[in-house]
Amino acid sequence: MTSWQGKVALVTGGGTGIGAAVAAQFGAGGGKVVLMGRRMAPLEAVARPLGGLAVAGDAADASDVRRALAAARQAFGGVDVLVANAGGHGLGNLVDTDDASWALATRLNLDSAFVCMREVMPELIARRGNVVVLSSLAGHFAGPGVAGYVTMKHALIGLVRSVARDYGRQGVRVNAVCPGWVRTAMADEQMQVLVAKHGLADVDAAYALVTKDVPLGRPASAEEVADAVLFLASGQASMITGTSLMVDGGASAVDLPTLAFVD
Repeated sequence: MTSWQGKVALVTGGGTGIGAAVAAQFGAGGGKVVLMGRRMAPLEAVARPLGGLAVAGDAADASDVRRALAAARQAFGGVDVLVANAGGHGLGNLVDTDDASWALATRLNLDSAFVCMREVMPELIARRGNVVVLSSLAGHFAGPGVAGYVTMKHALIGLVRSVARDYGRQGVRVNAVCPGWVRTAMADEQMQVLVAKHGLADVDAAYALVTKDVPLGRPASAEEVADAVLFLASGQASMITGTSLMVDGGASAVDLPTLAFVD
């Protein structure tokens, strides 16, 4: 396990799923965590046993991010790692996506990472810190009927590359992690749609269906994605910046037109 002694991580969307798993692993390694999200109760439930801080706020709101930064400085002296994990849906195809839905997808997925990086960057330069952004398999490939989500997750890859390019000489690394299906509460809700549509027995059967053509044949756990996030944030990745790491069980390695040859 990497030692995070003396290091501080700001994790957005830190109350559940991948964000909570990142916080738990960072704290287990001796680091301090500041968790930001919209709901205080789950944030506190994760932060309390780690000796961390919970700050309710919107990661796309600069004033809320500054408040979280101020709390981190007061309690722990600053921030060394930003994990821009906050995100959300962008459902609907092009014609079905109205202006409000498009704006919401932008705010939840792209603005949240952009605003956090912009506000935290002076701190990261001073402490030679780094950023890990949670994009998605959808940041490289398009799923059906999620135009807003796919577009914003693609845009995050561009943002990561741009910021890595501009701030590398100042000692700041910026990378993205791109998970495929991950077993989280949010994904469980999506699995319920498939359960109803196909008359499946339960969400386990739905996960099996969506990963049947994935080489590893299963979804990731939140902890497995957290492993990748913390690798990129660690000194073991000291020469890695501007990249996107796929954590998808091999889904992106599959040549889709050849699936017709598989029994």
